[in-house]
Amino acid sequence: METVQSIKQRFEIIGNDPKLNRAIEKAIQVAPTDISVLVVGESGVGKESIPKIIHSLSHRKHGKYIAVNCGAIPEGTIDSELFGHEKGSFTGATSTREGYFEVASGGTIFLDEVGELPLTTQVRLLRILENGEFLKVGSSQVQKTDVRIVAATNVNLFDAIEKGKFREDLYYRLSTVDITLPPLRDRKDDIHLLFRKFAADFAHKYKMPPIKLEDNAVQLLQKFRWSGNIRQLRNVAEQISVLETNRDITATTLQSYLPSEASNLPSVIKDKKAENDFSTERDILYKVLFDMKGDLHDLKKLTLELMKNGSAKVQDINTNLIQKIYGSKESESEISFEEEPSNAVFSPEFSNQNENINFVENDDEFQFAETVEEEEILKLEQREIEMIKKSLEKNKGKRKAAADELGISERTLYRKIKQFDL
Repeated sequence: METVQSIKQRFEIIGNDPKLNRAIEKAIQVAPTDISVLVVGESGVGKESIPKIIHSLSHRKHGKYIAVNCGAIPEGTIDSELFGHEKGSFTGATSTREGYFEVASGGTIFLDEVGELPLTTQVRLLRILENGEFLKVGSSQVQKTDVRIVAATNVNLFDAIEKGKFREDLYYRLSTVDITLPPLRDRKDDIHLLFRKFAADFAHKYKMPPIKLEDNAVQLLQKFRWSGNIRQLRNVAEQISVLETNRDITATTLQSYLPSEASNLPSVIKDKKAENDFSTERDILYKVLFDMKGDLHDLKKLTLELMKNGSAKVQDINTNLIQKIYGSKESESEISFEEEPSNAVFSPEFSNQNENINFVENDDEFQFAETVEEEEILKLEQREIEMIKKSLEKNKGKRKAAADELGISERTLYRKIKQFDL
C-alpha cells in the first residue's frame, strides 16, 4: 500500500501539515472502493490533486480520467456536455454526441465547482449516483454508465441548500466521504517550503539564479493571509523571480508584491458576505419594489370598498388607509369621492371603459390586469441591465469578476448577457 510520503513525491505535493497529511491518508483509504468523494476547500488549495490520487490508486486506473469545471460551462449546454445529445435535439446539434459520463464509463469523473450545477442537471446527476442511468438530451432511451464520481467545491453547500440552490439528497450522495484541504494560512510551516519550490522551478524555467528570502521576508511571508492560497503564492514567486535583479529578497521588496491588508480577505466567507455597491443598490431596489407591492394592495382594497359601499361610508371606516395612500397633511386638498349607490352593481361594461383595467372579484378581493405588473417587471429588467453594464465596464469586460461583484454565477451572467443582447 502506498504511503503518504510516496504519494507526495509522486504528485509533487509539498508540505508536512497534519491536516494535509490526513487528507492524503483518507484519499489513499477510499481509493480502492467505488464510493463517491466530496473534496472541500478554498479556491487555490490544490483540490485537483485528490481525485488524481484516488483514480491512480483505484481499480479504474487504466480507465479514463476526465476533469470537468462545472462553473465554466454555460447553463444551456452543460447537460449536453455531461450526458450527450441526439442529432437534431436542439439548434446546432448536427450529429449525435457522447457526453462525459458515457466516454468515462469504467473510469473516473472529477466534477470541479459542483456547487455551480443548475438544479435540472443536479437531478440528472443524482440519478447516475443512484443507479448509473442517464438520458441523452433529446433521447428517451435510458443508458447505463459505470463511473466513479469525485466532486469538489469551494462554497458552503449547506448555505446553498438553505437557499434552494443545491439539492440536499444530492449532497449526501456526493459526500459519502468528505476530504477537507486546509487553506495555506493554516499551514504556516509549509509556506516557505512551497515558495522555495516555486522559486527553484522558475529559476530553471527562465534560466536564472533562484531567488532567496531573507529572514524578515520569511516572517512576512508566513504572517500574510494568502487569500488566493497556493495559486497566489506561486504567482508572487513568479513575479519576483522575473522582475527582481537582486536575488536576495528583503521584507520591503516582498511587501511591494503583496496586496494591501484591506483587500487581503479569505476567498470563502461563511458567516457574512462582504457588501459592495451593487449588493447595496440591489437591496434598496428590492425594498422599493416590496413597498410598491404593499401600496398597490392597499389601493386595490380601498377601490373595492368604494365600488361596494359608496365613498361616504368608506371614508369613515378606512380613514387610516386613505391617509396612507393620499397623505394626511391638512394643507392638502380635501379628498372626495363621488358617491355611488350602496346597492350599485358593476356590470362587465364597466371594465370596457378602460382597456387597461379589469376587476376580478374573488372573496372580496380583485386584481388589476397585467398592465401595472408588466411596468414593474420592465423597470426591474432595465435596472438589472444597467447593473450588468456597469459591472462589465468596471471590470473591463471580465465576466468572472463581474459575476462575483453582482453575486451571481458566471454562467448566469452569460445567460443574462444573451437574454438582454448586451
